[in-house]
Amino acid sequence: MKEKIDFLAATLPYSVLPDQVLEELANLVEEVDFPENTRLFDEGNHKVKGVHIIVKGSFETFFLDSQQAKRKVETYGPKTTCGGISILFNKKKPIKTVVAQAGTKAFLLPRKIFKAICAEYEEFFDFFANDFGKRMLDDEYAHFYKTNGSLEDNYLVVDQLYSSKIRSIGYRQIIYCNKNTPIFEAAIKMAENKTSCLFVRDEQEQYAGFVTDITLRDRVIAGLIDPKLPIINVMDDKIISISTNAYVYEAILLMFSSKSRYLLIEDEGKFIGFLSRNRLLSEQTKSPLVFIQSVKSATSNEELKVKWQKVPSIVAQLLDRGVHAEIVNEVVTTIADTISNKIIEDVIRKLGPPPAKFVFMVLGSEGRKELSLKTDQDNAIIYEDTPEDQRAMVRSYFLDFATQVSDKLNYVGFVYCDGDYMATNPNWTHSLSHWKYNYKNWIEEALPEAAVKFAAFFDCRAIYGDAEIMNDLRHFVDDELKRPIEKFYVYLAKNALLYEPPLTYFRNIKTQKIESREVFDIKTAMTPIVDLVRVYALQNRIFQKENTGERLRALKD
Repeated sequence: MKEKIDFLAATLPYSVLPDQVLEELANLVEEVDFPENTRLFDEGNHKVKGVHIIVKGSFETFFLDSQQAKRKVETYGPKTTCGGISILFNKKKPIKTVVAQAGTKAFLLPRKIFKAICAEYEEFFDFFANDFGKRMLDDEYAHFYKTNGSLEDNYLVVDQLYSSKIRSIGYRQIIYCNKNTPIFEAAIKMAENKTSCLFVRDEQEQYAGFVTDITLRDRVIAGLIDPKLPIINVMDDKIISISTNAYVYEAILLMFSSKSRYLLIEDEGKFIGFLSRNRLLSEQTKSPLVFIQSVKSATSNEELKVKWQKVPSIVAQLLDRGVHAEIVNEVVTTIADTISNKIIEDVIRKLGPPPAKFVFMVLGSEGRKELSLKTDQDNAIIYEDTPEDQRAMVRSYFLDFATQVSDKLNYVGFVYCDGDYMATNPNWTHSLSHWKYNYKNWIEEALPEAAVKFAAFFDCRAIYGDAEIMNDLRHFVDDELKRPIEKFYVYLAKNALLYEPPLTYFRNIKTQKIESREVFDIKTAMTPIVDLVRVYALQNRIFQKENTGERLRALKD
């Protein structure tokens, strides 16, 4: 028994599990020997009964093409697990053919137990989700994976994703404690209820935060925190919720945009349960939103570049199924934001922690979440005001930071802005007080040329950093818009009317020839609509609504 426990404790991802779980697993796994070459599975046939954890020897896995030739041959050696991806992401059917080589010995962990561990321990589940995401980056692997599943099944999943509401899927009961509960008691409660997430309530019985098993490991054990301290000392206080009337795709996008793994489910003003990101994604394995999870798993700029190049095919799939263009835009925007966040975090790791709080904001179409597939960079940086003796150092850091981020974005596919509306331009990386001066000047000292140059700065959105800085700026701009500033609106409106409709003399749509193809520039055609809606949004002080569609709906109301 001890040998089994020691083996599992030294094998990923089982090594992340608590000791008592490893002891239980050691009792549950079945020892299997393969004295001869044995064909365990044929791709797509039967169901995988469990995962094989190889002790010695090896498994050979492969796809068979139309000529019955082996493709994507891989060898699984000792301390590797075979079958996890098939169970989690292929409806329990083998993705590849698996042959155990003679002399191989493995532990067989039953499927039901494996899935239960995945449901309870996120880090364990993430190991297989990340592995699957990386494999799907390989075009040949992705081709055979999609071929094994019928096209109708793929489309059905996509249709359900955009038509199903939260109320139609299962969610977990909320397990909670009060904020003064000692950490060790909270951990006991999590163990008793077999949950990886425990919510925390305050004196008013409002949800104030939550803790996870990862919180306990990273903050309590690794941080040598006294387990008798109140749980409030280590909890995450970012509570995100969603209505039972929201769609499943909205929940997934909200989780990615808010960087939250858990959502509280609200019904008629009451919280009735919670959802985990892993739960949603494991049920949507063929949906394009799993692609976003694999972006988060990318480990290099090269991988991010390949990811962005795959986005047009995802868009085509969604549009072919009649998914609303606004939803498609949300998917594209979330992918772009995820890529940008990966790059920003990578640069921060290289440069060291920022010397001041800041936000990295995007402008124009990206700021409105109306990103096209062929887009350039429009971004800026706002950092908090700092003492005078630190200003030069802080500014130098953020300009260097901006250059590295911009270069990496350009490499991935977000090309440099011809108009230089990027954080690399010293004009667009400044302190909060300087940005307030900029907006005040644009509004109060309105000039015709300024309306053209700076309109995009009224379509801004923070994608990384301290949200309070952006909120502070928005409140300031809102106060400025209360003043009598008719000249400002006049120039913005005149700028919008400069664009001519793309129509010919006979009222046909005007096209242009690129190489041998006639194309229609829809972005330019939409510009006067976007610009005029922006004018009315500012005039009615609802510019905080980021998207043109959202602004139109708010104006209508």
